[in-house]
Amino acid sequence: MLALFAEVRPNEVVTVLLLTFTVFALLLAYYFLKVVREPLILASGGAEVKTYASAGQATLLVIAVQIHGALARRFGRMQLVGGIYSFFVVCILAFAFLAKIKAPIGVPFYLFVGVMSLMVVSQFWAFANDLYDEGQGKRLFAIVGVGSSVGAAAGAAIAGRLFKYVGPSGLLLLAALILAGCAGILAIVHNREPHEGDSEPVVKGKGAGAFSGFRLVFGERYLGLLALMALVTNWVNTTGEYLLDRTLLASTHGTKEQVEASVAAFKGNYFFWVNGIGVALQLFVASRLLARFGVRKTLFLMPIFSLAGYSIMAVAPILAAVAVAKIAENSIDYSIQTTARQALFLVTSREAKFTAKTVIDTFVVRFGDVCAAGTIAVAAVVHISTRVLSGMNVVLVLVWIAIVVGIGREHAKLSKTEGNPEAKPS
Repeated sequence: MLALFAEVRPNEVVTVLLLTFTVFALLLAYYFLKVVREPLILASGGAEVKTYASAGQATLLVIAVQIHGALARRFGRMQLVGGIYSFFVVCILAFAFLAKIKAPIGVPFYLFVGVMSLMVVSQFWAFANDLYDEGQGKRLFAIVGVGSSVGAAAGAAIAGRLFKYVGPSGLLLLAALILAGCAGILAIVHNREPHEGDSEPVVKGKGAGAFSGFRLVFGERYLGLLALMALVTNWVNTTGEYLLDRTLLASTHGTKEQVEASVAAFKGNYFFWVNGIGVALQLFVASRLLARFGVRKTLFLMPIFSLAGYSIMAVAPILAAVAVAKIAENSIDYSIQTTARQALFLVTSREAKFTAKTVIDTFVVRFGDVCAAGTIAVAAVVHISTRVLSGMNVVLVLVWIAIVVGIGREHAKLSKTEGNPEAKPS
């Protein structure tokens, strides 16, 4: 049955299904936490506090990646990932207790979820990258990515309904249980797929030391370009979400209750289409694109759609055009782009997969949010129009495309299968 979506060999079926279910469960747990997070942070001071807390996450992630780097110098693959997951399980249980006694946890919990969500997903994909070689990863990551797409859609659909019955503390307990289960599944996969040097620290030699992840990112051209792409992608996408919200509010009229109802209805339809198309792309398109065009060419798909979308917004910033552009951008981002971006690390060293990747997937991604927040703040102060702000995103997308060109050149030097007619994927 898996052959409908990608080429999976008999000896790979069990492991790929376990990984797919694990990332499904991770996204499900994240949406449980997200549903608890939003009312707590808004009740703690409103949207302004939420904005400031988002910026604070970038600072916390600097500390988090340094602690992660220190752990990577001491522990092997499963000890590292299992230890991090266990730490977050304990933290979630602590927040569940505080929520039960109605302690004011809004801001601390918001900061925690921002760090945890990026860290656990990053560790999962580092683990998956360490399991497979380049040829296997290009075939199988599209299947694994299905779990992420379906988990996000399922989490969004059921978390709000569960909240009504079990409350914040109940949802937190469920999230802790799911995350603990994910650690257990990864331990099973670890034992099924032994790796040479599993008992040794994942970082050793020149990669070890303080700020090792940052040093690798700034010291290796390929990793530096991956970091730039992550930053610019998130900057563009977050600014695009603001453009959608601004256009939506400008197009909505009536009483406060009518506006809220219209926004809720629009957002419900919007997320339905993003998640639905994203799942379809992940199931039926991602693996075929990677097999037909390879990772390097596939990376151009999202920026090309973004370029077209923001160009249309700059000319005709009407709600229908903005919505279609953002649905296309986000559905590709959550499916094909994520799969291709994770596959880019298959050609890197083990140290880079566990340390540099963590820096990129956490701090750099969140710093992209900070850049977008700065852009939006300036736009609000000086009253930049939607057309002009869309034009600024067009410029950023052109920079993004240039970065992808650079990544392609560096990836070609490192790849053992793609673009090498004598090498065959395993």
